[in-house]
Amino acid sequence: MSVVKRIIQDSIERVKVDELLLDEYEQAGYGGITLTKTPLGAQINLFAMRPGRVIGKRGRAIKAASARLEDELGLPNPQITVVEVEVPEMNPQIMASRIANALERGVHYRRAIFWSLRRIIDSGAIGCEVLLKGPLRSARSRFEKVVEGYVPKSGDPALRNVRTATIHVKMKRGVIGVTVNIVPPEAKFPDKVKLDDLPEIEYEPPMPVEPETPEEEAQPEAEKPEPEEAEQAEQPVAPETDEPKEEADVEKQPAADEAPVEEAKEDSIGEEEPEVEPEAAEVSAVEAPAEEETVDSEIEEPEKEDE
Repeated sequence: MSVVKRIIQDSIERVKVDELLLDEYEQAGYGGITLTKTPLGAQINLFAMRPGRVIGKRGRAIKAASARLEDELGLPNPQITVVEVEVPEMNPQIMASRIANALERGVHYRRAIFWSLRRIIDSGAIGCEVLLKGPLRSARSRFEKVVEGYVPKSGDPALRNVRTATIHVKMKRGVIGVTVNIVPPEAKFPDKVKLDDLPEIEYEPPMPVEPETPEEEAQPEAEKPEPEEAEQAEQPVAPETDEPKEEADVEKQPAADEAPVEEAKEDSIGEEEPEVEPEAAEVSAVEAPAEEETVDSEIEEPEKEDE
């Protein structure tokens, strides 16, 4: 048998086992299976919300299921292991069966799909899609789809991370198909990168680069003014007066100039001054006003003549 035929045969066998166990444990919250064939027989992991109902009293229910699989499907030595589902909202098979039960009870299809969608998203799923196909309102078939979050449609992420389940419900108008796609919170995508585990690196901003300026010609040291001289040049010059100059001249005269003055005084003291007679001085003082009176009289006489 070729490889392709072997794969097709295994897939058909798995679907038959899934449908048989779904009919057997529908009330126990059936959540799907994983089938693995070994040399000792077929290993089946059965997921259920209520594992007690799957096992039954003293394991009678699970033994009956194993015998049915061996007789009806010819599965060699089936060994069933029951696994409890901790979060039913992350299992598409369980959520699809809930929607199917709601539709059979007469609940409006929109209310059923929106209720299941809200429960799945609130449980932490990355994305969810619920699809109904069939005669929903009339005999004519139509579909209703609601999507929330991120749900890939193609490629390896869609095959690896998306959980899918489909259930068919028999209604009065016809058969309705219920499909539920769930992306669990632990799914990893190649285009989603997290930088939480990177070490912290302190960023140092680059130093500012000053623009290049032409070099100034170096002045000789002799021409550069010293700081003390520059400060003195900046101070305002007070207006000059005569008094400070005289004082400065007096201070600047050497001590040698004072000696000749004293000698001159001594010489003048040694010489005898000419004596002036007091009578001659008095006469001159008296004669001077007389001459002035004669001049005044001469000036006044012509005026009288004119009169």
